[in-house]
Amino acid sequence: MVSKDELIELLNKALQDELAATFQYMWHHFQGQGIESEAILPVFKKHSIDEMKHAEALAERIVYLGGTPNHLPSAMSFGGDLRKMMQDDLALEEAAIAYYKQVIAKCGDDPTTRRLLESILADEEEHADTWQTLLAR
Repeated sequence: MVSKDELIELLNKALQDELAATFQYMWHHFQGQGIESEAILPVFKKHSIDEMKHAEALAERIVYLGGTPNHLPSAMSFGGDLRKMMQDDLALEEAAIAYYKQVIAKCGDDPTTRRLLESILADEEEHADTWQTLLAR
């Protein structure tokens, strides 16, 4: 278990990652081209909206815990063809899955934060599954 301040710090890192994912997915939605793009671009957009909702929920939880949400996104990956974009997005989701599992384990006696993170984790696993399926991995 971690202190409230440490939990806020962990949640702020997750918030930064969610903001980055929001921007990365939306950028891919705008920039994707090619014969397969009509099938893939709506997936980028949907995932961007999902990530934005995650960011909102995390920011609200940080405020509830007495912290200040960080508004700066983590590093992002842009560009390339649709396959590279999907690979970059899968890598983003795999990193998020690993991070959320670590943070969930540290929630201790804060079941509300744990449930929030478990819900976000489930979405991230669904996103990863989408990219694995589309990439035939």
